[in-house]
Amino acid sequence: MDTTFTILFGIAAILLPLVVARLVWKRFDQYFGRNDEAYMDSLEYFLKKLGITILVAFVLLWLGMTLVFNGSPNY
Repeated sequence: MDTTFTILFGIAAILLPLVVARLVWKRFDQYFGRNDEAYMDSLEYFLKKLGITILVAFVLLWLGMTLVFNGSPNY
């Protein structure tokens, strides 16, 4: 039963960062867009958006995997 929960929580810990990263990507413009189309079309803005999205996804993935495998039995 422990293995089943580990697998299910592991799948959830992998999918959750993808969902949250997608939300961060879509809502980034609302928070940091400054309503300036020229700025929002620049490479600097795109790299900031990409970097924050990857950072959020990685941190959530790391935390999720830490929580999942911290309590799993050692075989």
